[in-house]
Amino acid sequence: MSKYKYYFKKPKSEIAKDVLKALAISGAIAVAATSPYFGTNLLKSFKNKKKYSKRKVYDVFYNLQRYGYINFEKRNHQLYMTLTDKGRRIAGIFQIDDLKIKVPRKWDRKWRLVIFDISELKRTKRELFRSKLKQLGFKPLQKSVWACPYECKDEIELLREFFGLSKKEICLIVTDSIEDDSFLRKAFRLN
Repeated sequence: MSKYKYYFKKPKSEIAKDVLKALAISGAIAVAATSPYFGTNLLKSFKNKKKYSKRKVYDVFYNLQRYGYINFEKRNHQLYMTLTDKGRRIAGIFQIDDLKIKVPRKWDRKWRLVIFDISELKRTKRELFRSKLKQLGFKPLQKSVWACPYECKDEIELLREFFGLSKKEICLIVTDSIEDDSFLRKAFRLN
């Protein structure tokens, strides 16, 4: 279960998660309004190639629209399906839940430091951000300074965007050295 569950309510269905993820990646999907198989065809395009019954797919699209996660709009004989603001937030949670930092075969001998100064008014965001850094494998140097030896620019940018924080509040620094980094090398099992 996600640590963000009290932050937003998420749909539990795997099909709903797949739909929201696909829409988050594509932005909007145009489908032929006359095609009775648009939902099934959309889901077949996913990389996991799961098979869903037509009835389940219909129910999922109906419920996603009913709960305000997606919109359907007909323009020029095409049906456009888009995420609402609420749907984008939920899709963002799925992206955050699946976030991982790729560990390369060989370390490039650079440290990535994430420094953050998130105000007390945004305490929940600060605690969730710190928790996610820990989950991603970062190690604390101080309460608001965390280190990682692997490339993580995209992941930090996604977290910054998801939590609605600025570059002044979260800053990524790449450096060649940290004074007495032996404890970090040991923690990350680096030579």
